[in-house]
Order: sequence, then C-alpha cells, then structure tokens
Amino acid sequence: MDCGEVRAIVAGKVAALMLRITIQEGPKAVTLVLEGKCRGPWVEELERCWRQAVTRASGRVLRVDLENVGFVDERGKGLLAEMYHAGVKLSAAAGPMMTSMVEEIIASSSSARVRT
Repeated sequence: MDCGEVRAIVAGKVAALMLRITIQEGPKAVTLVLEGKCRGPWVEELERCWRQAVTRASGRVLRVDLENVGFVDERGKGLLAEMYHAGVKLSAAAGPMMTSMVEEIIASSSSARVRT
C-alpha cells in the first residue's frame, strides 16, 4: 500500500517524485519503505504515514527501510530519531550515508539514556 507520494509542481507540471512511502504489512512487522529524498514537506508526509502505520501495526514490529533514500535533511533526521526512540527499527542496509546516519541516531539515543 502506498501511503504517500509527494510531488513538486513546477510551472504547472508534476516534477519527479521526491519521496515515495510504501507500507508493507507482514505477519510480524509493518515496514515503511522510503524511496527518494526525505526533506522539507516530505518529512511531514513521513510523520503522517508513520502515525498511520502505528495504528495498523497492532503489536507488530514497526520498521523503516532507508535503503533507497539518497538524502535526509535535519528535520528528517530529527523525525527518524523520534521514531527510533518510539521503538521503530531503522534499516539502512545499502548506502554508507544512511548507515552512518542510523548509527549516529542509535549512538545519540544510547548516550542520552546514560545521561538520564
């Protein structure tokens, strides 16, 4: 199921897809598969889709697949950190940039727990 596709309108025409969010439901997990760039208004769309997925998960693990994401801005990173703190599993199996970002989110979460 596609949760959100946000497209930019340029000179009255739809520009290239910026972020595609697909919700995949399995017996043990619900996965939000992201493709594209997570920035600007697309961060709000991701949050909306996440909230929708939480209600559908019904006790299943919630995951975000970042394998096909090429860029995440600071707001997007903040939302992903919030999602991680809420128990969402982040997966960035392919690219070094996304893997590094996920590791940074996990590390900052671990250090925050140590300080409190």
